[in-house]
Amino acid sequence: MRSTSGGPRVLLRRLRETMAEQVSAQERLDKIVVLIAANMVAEVCSVYVLRIDNTLELYATEGLNREAVHHTVLNAHEGLVGLVASEATPLNLSDAQSHPAFSFRPETGEEIYHSFLGVPILRAGNTLGVLVVQNRAKRTYVEEEVEALQTTAMVLAEMIASGELSALAQPGAEPAARHSIHKTGAVLSDGIALGHVVLHEPRVVITNYIAEDLPKEIKRLDTALTKLRSDLDRMLERGDFAEGGEHRDVLEAYRMFANDHGWSHKLHEAVATGLTAEAAVERVQSDTRARMLRSTDPYLRDRLHDLEDLGHRLMRQLVGQDHAPSRDELPDNAILIARSMGPAALLDYDRKRLRGLVLEEGTANSHVSIVARALGIAAVGEVPNAPGIADPGDAIIVDATSGSIYVRPSAEIESAYAERVRFRARRQAQYSALRDLPCVTKDGQPIDLMINAGLTIDLPHIEDTGSSGIGLFRTELQFMVGQSLPRSSDQLALYRAVLDAAGSKPVTFRTLDIGGDKALPYMETVVEENPALGWRAIRLGLDRPGLLRSQIRAMLRAAAGRYLRVMFPMISEVAEFDAAKSIIERELTYLRQHGHTLPERVDVGTMLEVPALLYQLDELFKRADFVSVGSNDLFQFLFAVDRGNSKVSERFDTLSAPILRALRDIVRKARAAKRSLSLCGEMASQPLAALALIAIGYRSLSVSALAHGPVKAMILGLDLAKAEAMIGPLLDAPAGSVSIRDKLTEFAEAHQLAL
Repeated sequence: MRSTSGGPRVLLRRLRETMAEQVSAQERLDKIVVLIAANMVAEVCSVYVLRIDNTLELYATEGLNREAVHHTVLNAHEGLVGLVASEATPLNLSDAQSHPAFSFRPETGEEIYHSFLGVPILRAGNTLGVLVVQNRAKRTYVEEEVEALQTTAMVLAEMIASGELSALAQPGAEPAARHSIHKTGAVLSDGIALGHVVLHEPRVVITNYIAEDLPKEIKRLDTALTKLRSDLDRMLERGDFAEGGEHRDVLEAYRMFANDHGWSHKLHEAVATGLTAEAAVERVQSDTRARMLRSTDPYLRDRLHDLEDLGHRLMRQLVGQDHAPSRDELPDNAILIARSMGPAALLDYDRKRLRGLVLEEGTANSHVSIVARALGIAAVGEVPNAPGIADPGDAIIVDATSGSIYVRPSAEIESAYAERVRFRARRQAQYSALRDLPCVTKDGQPIDLMINAGLTIDLPHIEDTGSSGIGLFRTELQFMVGQSLPRSSDQLALYRAVLDAAGSKPVTFRTLDIGGDKALPYMETVVEENPALGWRAIRLGLDRPGLLRSQIRAMLRAAAGRYLRVMFPMISEVAEFDAAKSIIERELTYLRQHGHTLPERVDVGTMLEVPALLYQLDELFKRADFVSVGSNDLFQFLFAVDRGNSKVSERFDTLSAPILRALRDIVRKARAAKRSLSLCGEMASQPLAALALIAIGYRSLSVSALAHGPVKAMILGLDLAKAEAMIGPLLDAPAGSVSIRDKLTEFAEAHQLAL
């Protein structure tokens, strides 16, 4: 390591002193580049800062022409500096001018310098600028010098992120780090939310970057690494992993990364430059995150995710934070940001304070999205590097009508969205005014419009919306929000409260639909290659009959003297329905023998969501009292589309001839058998799709509480005879254009239907 001043640790101490001085931002930067140049025996040290217009501005230099400061501006991909910024990796050249990316700027006077070392200034995987050293002599900088410059760049990253440099910028050319960010993603749950950022897995806040006692920091790092590895070893020795299988292979790969000498070596090298153990982990993580964001190889991205997760675990061990902050300690108007999240994790949060959700992953049909819609939370997914775009407490707007996210929005944007929120509130008031009107089409056809529910927080919506009842009560949500299996008495209390709230209106209870991505935190998780096609819903219930029996018994007791509707999910063949129905009959016998008051009437039905059931409808309608179509799973199984996979989930349209023809066939079979039929999937919550469903014969729909008003407004303006005349020929015609969405939209606009 070439240094005249005692190496990187001395440099870091001097930088800390400089950061603490009461001087202007420009004076501080000028002192920093002088210190770096002297320490590294460099004739030039320069700092370039990324601006909001995606250009790089020279903010300070030692060695180049000082008059070029704040005048030299490069495009984000221009020259060697632009290459470092765009690739987010160091560039070490002995003869910079021979490199094809070299861009000559005469005002800087850098033509006399040959060797070049540039490192990105990174924070949370985001490039904030570039730090450069140069020398006249042609030489390649040694690895220790690259490490030292990367370490120094971390200190600069915090300075830039603090917003201190904004005072030096011209309007419209401020540093990108703390300025407004606009990102777009996919709409998961409709709505607009204004609030402040809460990270689902918050980054550990590092309060001390510079090591006082280097041997102590190395010991802290080694102790944390040893604990991390031993924790993984213990997990692999547990009985449920000992037998092997894919889940064990995943953990083995995880352990391999934890024991990787290359990863450990990078961490130790970072500490050796003078960083604390946690700052060293952050530096290596930031580099991993930057590579992850720029990688297009799915396998490599997964491996980089593994490394980042390991880094999070290691960081928490170093600072003594084993878990994220308590879920109930949410600020008002919280907007949650996460890389990914299951529905149970979302339900952990205080829903009264949660306004919005932003995910890096997640699709509109995933279960976490369904839960977000049920809770009325505006949600946007597929936002690149979502956890890295904002800090806790940042102001944020989630526009889940267009998929836009605004972090640290300008006053103008915030004002415009506040007005939009007020407008939506006025429109909701208009929907509320429809509450007591009969839900009848313009030409007199009654439609049963019910709501989907799953928690006690949903119960007031029955009255608020004026719905016909609850067409789908998701009983699994009670199991997902608790830390242990709900006791029979807890289930009984919930089902009784639901029936009390509904009064004379019908409630359809769906038995436990768990498994797949709806894992219970207190039950053994079965890792499956295709969880949507695996051990879930009624399959799990029939294999664990004690769980299903206790739930059915609680429903029957709650409905004493009343009308009860019970529905089984994921039925694939009639024999499964018979087996599940026999459990209800046995429980009725048990309660009768023990003197309990029985329900006045019990109707037993099934979800229709597995395509195989389409070819058993004659047999099914002889046995089932009613059928409710689950359009979410039926759609994904018919098109072989994983609804949680963003690459294919939007590839096929729900308003396409194949799915609508299948749905129409179900209507015809139900009418012939004189059986009750409804549809309770997310499709019914979209006014345009609801139009199509009613036109092909559905007279009962169950929608989210928020969608009840818009769907009812559409129904009240619908001339059903004209809609039937329009859609019939479209479905009967040879499929030239598979989707009929455009034709439906034209019809709605021509008839001035509210969508």
